[in-house]
Amino acid sequence: MKISAFADEISDDLDVQIDTLKANGVGFIELRGVWGKNVLDLTEAEVREVKRRAAENGIGFSAIGSPLGKFPLDGDFNRQMEGLKIALDYAAILEAPYIRIFSFYIPSNRKPAECRSQVIDWLGKMIAEAEKTQIILAHENEKDIYGDTGERCLDLLTTLRSPAFTGIFDFANFVQCSQRPYVDCWLKLRPYITYFHIKDALLDSGKVVPAGQGDGDVEKILSEAFAGGFDNFLTLEPHLSIAAASYGRTTPELFNTAAGALNDILKKIN
Repeated sequence: MKISAFADEISDDLDVQIDTLKANGVGFIELRGVWGKNVLDLTEAEVREVKRRAAENGIGFSAIGSPLGKFPLDGDFNRQMEGLKIALDYAAILEAPYIRIFSFYIPSNRKPAECRSQVIDWLGKMIAEAEKTQIILAHENEKDIYGDTGERCLDLLTTLRSPAFTGIFDFANFVQCSQRPYVDCWLKLRPYITYFHIKDALLDSGKVVPAGQGDGDVEKILSEAFAGGFDNFLTLEPHLSIAAASYGRTTPELFNTAAGALNDILKKIN
């Protein structure tokens, strides 16, 4: 199985990240942060050091877990393009096929439909930059961005058709937007989804829970995906404790819980 993880949720320390991933049979990292730094704030030398130490332990990289697109539509877009160029360079160094992106925060005084043309324009420019490489930009659904519902994700994925643009399916994020992941999202987005972020949530409270223990339809959707030939990354993003202010949200013990929950689902669907 191509199991990956946001290892910065385990610890800021790379050795602790690697040891916990190995203990849970996780062979890839979606690199979002290490040593208390976001991936885009790392130096090239640090990225190469992360790659070297991961490779020594048999661990590869599924994606750059960038924050690109978690950015206001009234901000300076040049900053996003500068960050994208760094992300593309680092993805190439790590031999990671994807860069995780978002579709920009909607200003509080505007409706999503009023922002659509700007979102399409900005994402189109980012995709054009990625098309110069072999790296694919993968859009994650996230609360308060343009692409937070199944319908608006579908809009982006059908409008911005490109080999350099694809979709990530995050179960919990859809639940937290009052979406029913199977009916409202999966049935629309299935042809456009390349890989999954594995976390679940409760519809009534939005609380994140281990996969299969919430309203994310995780087992049902993964079962259909595998039946249809899915063979790509399942990236653990547990978010099981959000008390910490940084990315170190989950702890090794809670990461074990999250990984165990995913493995239980995989056993059920064979």
